[in-house]
Amino acid sequence: MLFRLGSLRFIKLIPNDKMLSFKTLEIPKKIHHTFIKTSPFTSCSINQSSKIDQVKQMSPEKNSFVVNALQKFRENPYVRIMRLDRPIGSFLLFWPCGWSIALSASPACIPDLTMLAIFGTGAIIMRSAGCTINDMWDKDIDSKVQRTSTRPLVTKELTNLDAWFFLGGQLGLGLLALLQLNWNAILLGTSSLGLVIIYPLMKRVTNWPQFVLGMTFNWGALLGYCAVHGDVNWVACLPLYTAGICWTIIYDTIYAHQDRVDDLIAGIKSTALRFGRDTKKWLTAFSAVMHSSLITTGLVCDLTWPYYVSLSVIATHIGHQIFTLNIDDPTDCAKKFLSNNHVGLILFLGIVMGVYLQNPETSGKKDTVQILQSINSPHCVALQSNKDVD
Repeated sequence: MLFRLGSLRFIKLIPNDKMLSFKTLEIPKKIHHTFIKTSPFTSCSINQSSKIDQVKQMSPEKNSFVVNALQKFRENPYVRIMRLDRPIGSFLLFWPCGWSIALSASPACIPDLTMLAIFGTGAIIMRSAGCTINDMWDKDIDSKVQRTSTRPLVTKELTNLDAWFFLGGQLGLGLLALLQLNWNAILLGTSSLGLVIIYPLMKRVTNWPQFVLGMTFNWGALLGYCAVHGDVNWVACLPLYTAGICWTIIYDTIYAHQDRVDDLIAGIKSTALRFGRDTKKWLTAFSAVMHSSLITTGLVCDLTWPYYVSLSVIATHIGHQIFTLNIDDPTDCAKKFLSNNHVGLILFLGIVMGVYLQNPETSGKKDTVQILQSINSPHCVALQSNKDVD
């Protein structure tokens, strides 16, 4: 249900043949209610001014300085178009990369820290570039939606030319990060740019834009392994990629329920509108596919017990999200969406420990040459220690 400030009318969603539709009803003037909503590209904040509110508890001298600094930072149009003050999107983009890099480590070794740093930097850069592209494509739609009507391109704080030059700089930095990898990884990474460009268009033509977003946001599940080994272990990485796509559909459908009224008005398509009142059933099905794919990856890579413990925790976490989800409460949807950062972290730690506790002599994950080469790696702490003792 959406109320517009000072209006005599509101929009109410009603179930209609498993889909969502809306009708206009009369309400008193005094009823006011607004929601703050976000997305993976735009990120998420239940209360955009919460950080500023927190610092009001400081001393007057510190309070004034910090509040002014935060306000100036957040009001900068380039910061806003990059969503730098809302990092959740960068985390959601990074975790599939981290999973793949952790999976590529040799038995009893930790992930390549240099690769994690490169991909972490790349996630921030490419997520911000994706936001810029999204705003350039959606400028005409953003002006019709309350939540997005203050974006820099809509308010004319930035021109199209400004956005093009800024995007060129972002892509240049992204290319610089990509060039730190091997040539196969460079080619694979470059091929994902098409998905980044077409994603904003998908919500205009299909009810499944979240699927395309999943393909885009989880490309790192393939790229991370290739960056470490020079090629992709498809048997291990393809199930991981599939799991990531399902995960993205889950969290972005939850997000999209915040915007479904505006989406109906603006003609934007989404899985939230497609699933309607059957959302929980659909999300449960995608959760099942996600966990089946993750189990497949674990079996193929001979991961040890910590990995499966992490899967149990994730299954409980996502199950709780779905079971307690209130699709009519934007605040609840926002909290559920934000909590998926924990899902990515838990799976990352599970893979790291699942690989670290492998026995190099019995693991079927790596061949002998890779294991011997890894002994001299500075990231293989356990093997180095055993080697020194011998």
